[in-house]
Amino acid sequence: MQFIVSKEIFDKFPDFCVAVVVAEGINNKDNVEETKNLLQESVQNAHNKLQEENLKEKAEIAAWREAFRDLNINPNKYPSSIEALLKRVSKKPEFPSINNTVDLVNTVAIKHCVPMGAHDLDKMKGDIYIRFSQEGDVFTPFGSDEQEDEQEQVPPGEPVYADEMEVRTRLWIWRQGEKAKITTDSTKIFFPIDGFKDVTQQQILAAREELREKLQHCLEAHCRTYFIDAQNPAIQING
Repeated sequence: MQFIVSKEIFDKFPDFCVAVVVAEGINNKDNVEETKNLLQESVQNAHNKLQEENLKEKAEIAAWREAFRDLNINPNKYPSSIEALLKRVSKKPEFPSINNTVDLVNTVAIKHCVPMGAHDLDKMKGDIYIRFSQEGDVFTPFGSDEQEDEQEQVPPGEPVYADEMEVRTRLWIWRQGEKAKITTDSTKIFFPIDGFKDVTQQQILAAREELREKLQHCLEAHCRTYFIDAQNPAIQING
């Protein structure tokens, strides 16, 4: 299985880059109290800091708002996942625990102010792409029962994460779908951390290393890390 960022994405955003963690053997069934504590600490710290900042003007957020506008996506209507996450945290220093892995993803994303995905590799087929959507692409919204009549038709030309079956994330990093979601049964997971070299490369690399360390320490995972950019647009992610 490969992870591939299409040439068309880099043509539009030459400084785009992705830090990646692939983890196997994750212990996501046991109740690991440390992951909940780490999440609450990250949420509280971010809440306190954001009281003194304009979220939309933060460099890490503004970069995505500008990218969305360049794609004719309204960032007020469709905020990046990290903007939506931080906006929620800024209002209230509380966040629900989902499961061990999702708690760690939210912990690290909030701390470093970067969008981070998590995809169950056992639920994916073929290669994973960031590309522009094509005629016939479909998306299964989060929370649906995965039936065909609940799928959305994705209009062509939209930046998406996709495998050979369907779109996994709409509008680049706006909304992740149902079929690759992380459950307590998930043991092999692909974590992309999206950024731009001129703004957030340092943050996504720091987030990658912190996530790797916490997955190994808290959840007994075996991890590999990678980096994608215009000079290295594809990586082999299976062991």
